[in-house]
Amino acid sequence: MQHLASRLRRLPPSCGPVRLIGVDGHAGSGKSTFAGRLAHALGDAPVLHLDDIASHDELFGWTGRLDSQVIEPFGRGEQARYTPYDWHTRHFRAPCALPPAPVVLVEGVGAGRRALRPHLARLLWMELPEEESWARGRSRDGEEQRDFWDGWVVAERRHFADDPSRPFADLLVRQGQQGYEVLSGPAEASGPDHRNTHSDGPSAVC
Repeated sequence: MQHLASRLRRLPPSCGPVRLIGVDGHAGSGKSTFAGRLAHALGDAPVLHLDDIASHDELFGWTGRLDSQVIEPFGRGEQARYTPYDWHTRHFRAPCALPPAPVVLVEGVGAGRRALRPHLARLLWMELPEEESWARGRSRDGEEQRDFWDGWVVAERRHFADDPSRPFADLLVRQGQQGYEVLSGPAEASGPDHRNTHSDGPSAVC
């Protein structure tokens, strides 16, 4: 994990002074756990969870809110303030501060959407098939969330059909017995004109 953290620290800023790193993948693929461990390796870098930006009414229609509350302030070198959504009360809570740290992680389904990619220094994709991811998520959340998951699966399929992230991922992350394996993603094979280079180093287990 330290090797990956070192690679990310060396990247040029992508959103004002911030190196914004997207961690995308299917729901249940392990994004939050991985992002938490990566943040720790980065010296407790801030993590923005897209579950705090989305809502029941806008599972994927949250781009404008993310832009105004996070992307635009970061672009000016300012502290961001976002209003996290409470999935139990179905209301937005009081604003939370998000500092323009050298590296900030954005994790959640849709972190690699086309509207956000121009602001990302790197896009990481959790490499776990959708059905396996969703099965893990359903098991984690229990029977009481069954109806929500039924609706979520339909919405997620629709989102990725219209706005896929994986083809644009710089790195693929696979969880294994010995930790995480980090591999070159589809975007790194896009040719020499792509904004990323192969000088970041070889794949590694972290």
